[in-house]
Amino acid sequence: MMTEQINVQLAATQREKPDQTNLGFGRIFTDHMFMMDYTEGKGWHDPRIVPYQPITLAPSAMIFHYGQTVFEGMKAYLTEDKRVFLFRPEKNMERLNRSNNRLCIPQIDGEFAIEALKKLIEVDQEWIPTAEGTSLYIRPFIIATEPFLGVAPAKNYTFMIIMSPVGLYYKEGIAPVKILVENDFARTVKGGTGEAKTAGNYASSLKAQEIASEKEYSQVLWLDGVEKKYIEEVGSMNVFFKIDGEVVTPALNGSILHGVTRDSVIQLLKHWNIPVSERRLSMEEVAEAHRDGKLEEAFGTGTAAVISPIGEFFWEEEKMVLNNGKTGELSKKLYDTITGIQYGTIEDPFNWVIEVPIASSK
Repeated sequence: MMTEQINVQLAATQREKPDQTNLGFGRIFTDHMFMMDYTEGKGWHDPRIVPYQPITLAPSAMIFHYGQTVFEGMKAYLTEDKRVFLFRPEKNMERLNRSNNRLCIPQIDGEFAIEALKKLIEVDQEWIPTAEGTSLYIRPFIIATEPFLGVAPAKNYTFMIIMSPVGLYYKEGIAPVKILVENDFARTVKGGTGEAKTAGNYASSLKAQEIASEKEYSQVLWLDGVEKKYIEEVGSMNVFFKIDGEVVTPALNGSILHGVTRDSVIQLLKHWNIPVSERRLSMEEVAEAHRDGKLEEAFGTGTAAVISPIGEFFWEEEKMVLNNGKTGELSKKLYDTITGIQYGTIEDPFNWVIEVPIASSK
């Protein structure tokens, strides 16, 4: 499939652009969206860019009943010299297809999807915010659209990309957050859908998050669903701990998401010759390191927040304050480096960013 096949239908009128000082996250959407359909026997077809609008589905569409859906989270960044960058988009498309495989959804052509995304960004380039710390959040997703009440992979799907100008994910910016260790609920288990980016994983996390919020904690730290002993993720992010000079993150085990930011952090740490390991890590080991004064930092990683420093854990009536509740030196360095690469203010030694060619400058 060639990008020349993408039909572009421009919106008759353009909506007023939002106040960049009050964007929030994920509530405002651009004028256009990308769509492409899948029909069994025909494959993916009819790629198009259309005005952002409601979609019509039958009440019996399988997405509503059996949850066959996957999604990704990406961003486009405007540099000081008005170029537009994407950060490792090929990794997002690789993960989307990994999620597709787990949910029995047909594979997409990742290269074509990136080219379609570039075209969509070009069409809606005026929506890329210019204020410091802002970006254009990108949400590719696939839903099962076949009208059928039967538990089986659907025969029809729609792939869509919508975009949203966003500010910082956390209003406080890169500031330490308080984390409640979750002992009752499980995010997922090995053999489940934990390594897929699918809606059900997030729906099942809401009750624990609700309880954490009531106790004035920002997020929950998920332990494994079998022994309730080993650390997996923090909220919807991967998690890292700096213990006695070594950075440790839970190994990918079938229930942990293959984070693009996670992989970027690991590569940066190796580039800086900072010891880093991917292994099984128990909450008791973390607590013991804290008691011994060896737990130096902890932080979450993800597209939305990039680096989210952790200032406090609460586990089994034990409160663990890290680095006097302040952002750690390594967390700050990682945040500054990754965002510097994304916005083009520092060198990109890994060739992570891809420039989006746009027809005219903003």
